Amino acid sequence: MDGKTRVVDGVNSIAVFKGRQVRRTLYENEWWFSVVDVVAALTDSPDAGAYWRKLKQRLTEEGSEVVTFCHGLKLPAPDGKSRETDCANTEGLFRIIQSIPSPKAEPFKRWLAKVGFERIQEIENPELATRRTRLLYKLKGYSDDWIEKRMRGIAIREELTDEWLKRGADERTDYEILTADISKAAFGVTPSEYKAIKGLKRENLRDHMDDFELIFTMLGERSTTEIHRQEDSQGVPKLRSDAKAGGRIAGDARKALEKRLKRPIVSSRNFLRDEEARERLQS
Repeated sequence: MDGKTRVVDGVNSIAVFKGRQVRRTLYENEWWFSVVDVVAALTDSPDAGAYWRKLKQRLTEEGSEVVTFCHGLKLPAPDGKSRETDCANTEGLFRIIQSIPSPKAEPFKRWLAKVGFERIQEIENPELATRRTRLLYKLKGYSDDWIEKRMRGIAIREELTDEWLKRGADERTDYEILTADISKAAFGVTPSEYKAIKGLKRENLRDHMDDFELIFTMLGERSTTEIHRQEDSQGVPKLRSDAKAGGRIAGDARKALEKRLKRPIVSSRNFLRDEEARERLQS
């Protein structure tokens, strides 16, 4: 991967330790975790960022090598935008945890080791990753029909980003732009604007799309992939032109359906609100 962060749909994700969210991303084929989120989970500090900055300064002054285990990687911020934050892999986090006095350290180490082991299993047998993802969606309450579309969408997204990687896109700076080009042409809004419509912050946008939204997302991305291949596209300017063309194919289909249904496809509905509604009905 040439030292770059490969960010594709489903790769930036949220892990959970005892109810606390820990952001993570795949970097050089292993999980890297947000150090600030780990500090928050272990210390219950009201300002985990300040805690980590102070700890990092102290460790640096002491000549500790712990800080060198960190990389600045892009993760979703609370406002929904991707921002660079200190991340560490399993080995690095073990070293950092040793510097944090906390009764939660040992359970966290066991949890971290389990997550790391599961990642090794997934590398050896990719089907395990698919099964775990399906099970996670099932436990959250998603329907089998929706899960099938979501999993197919993940596969299509990965196929597209493979093409971007081979054809000259820089993963950290161009993927977000190309994705926005497809979304704008397909739905009339960028992903960040789409999230605002749905009232989302850190959550994954696609996890809150309905069937039609997922279908048109897949159509735009699959069309873009095929255009890249058919025209042997190279370089970001051509990839952007293709992305807009692929998005327009989905956009034209969306507009035709909206005209027939007499309602918009893009909506403010999201899974969080649907889940709350179900809970109210059950209570």
